[in-house]
Amino acid sequence: MIELTLDMAERAAKAALAKAQALGTVMTASVVDEAGRTVLVMRGDGAGFFSTETSRAKAVAAANFRRPTKELGEMALQGSAFWAAAPAVLRGEVLPSIGGVPITKNGRCIGAIGCGGGTGEQDHECAAAGAAAVGSS
Repeated sequence: MIELTLDMAERAAKAALAKAQALGTVMTASVVDEAGRTVLVMRGDGAGFFSTETSRAKAVAAANFRRPTKELGEMALQGSAFWAAAPAVLRGEVLPSIGGVPITKNGRCIGAIGCGGGTGEQDHECAAAGAAAVGSS
């Protein structure tokens, strides 16, 4: 059952873009449901044209693995066989780079938000703000 509504996705993306503005950077926010299907993409004014793809791939990674991509990136740096093969197998659909955060409801992942356009840390802060705006718990 899909629990992540368009209204929730819009609130999350708007909160992420507001955080980006407060940080003084441009940002794109992508929100996906629990299966990684796109619900909403908001490209902030001046955000790079690749940011729509990278933010979505971060959101898909966070939704699929049910954890922030900040953690996934650290796991990928450890050099496991899985992460070595993932780019070829997943063909760019999943990006274990900082900036994706799961959206949870009652402890269950219902989707994720991915942000791109700033530094990795800025992307993560914006994604976390977006997830928090829809009551991630």
